[in-house]
Formats: sequence, C-alpha cells, structure tokens
Amino acid sequence: MNVEADALSTTFSALADPTRRAILARLAEGSATVKELSAPFSMSGPAISKHLRVLERAGLISQGREAQWRPCRLEPAPLKVVADWTESYRRFWEESFDRLGDYLDELQNCSPAKQPTKNQSKRKQRNQGRRKPRK
Repeated sequence: MNVEADALSTTFSALADPTRRAILARLAEGSATVKELSAPFSMSGPAISKHLRVLERAGLISQGREAQWRPCRLEPAPLKVVADWTESYRRFWEESFDRLGDYLDELQNCSPAKQPTKNQSKRKQRNQGRRKPRK
C-alpha cells in the first residue's frame, strides 16, 4: 500500500462520520473554537474532542493557540486529494452515460422495419445458447 492510498483511507475514514462532516462544514465558514464547534451537538466535550482528534490526525483540521483558546481551522489539502481521486471515476461514469445515451439515440432513430419484433428477439435469445449440430 502506498502512502497516498493510506492517507486517502484515513481521510475517508474521518469523513465517514456525520458529526465530523458537520464540523468540517462549520469550519468551511471560518475558524472556530472547540466550544463553538460543540454547540450544535448534544454530546460531551470529550466526545467532540475525540472527533477533532480524528479530523486532525487525517490532516483535515489544525488547531492553533490564541491566549486560552485553541481555534480550529479547516485544512483543505486532504479534501483536494479526495476530489482528484474521485474525478477519474466521475469522468468514467460520464463517458459511460454518454455512450449509453448515444446507443439509445441510435435505437430511437432506427426505422421500425429494422427493429426486431418481440418474437424475433425472444427467438434470438433462445438460440444463442444452442450449438449447431455437427454434420
């Protein structure tokens, strides 16, 4: 396993939890303290701190120090890696859907005389599995 794949797994694991995704969504608006981040959740401070440690270990957030506060901020680099990784799959699906669309257009534009009837289609399906007899 290469380092990039391992980092990607860590990022996906951190993103798997809805609480952590909500924290990241809040941090996308700007830095926030742990208290501010925990406000919308009905969970203990230690539980929020656990979520923050997971996000920090994945490199998705960083915590600074300003007097007695430890503001958190979003670190976008791991999200860029995820976006780049998923981009190749998006292209694959778009190309597949384009090919399907072209095929469906071709079927619609085919003249009724050239389109197989239901009986012809069923007969063709039955005969596909049969072998020709030997002479």
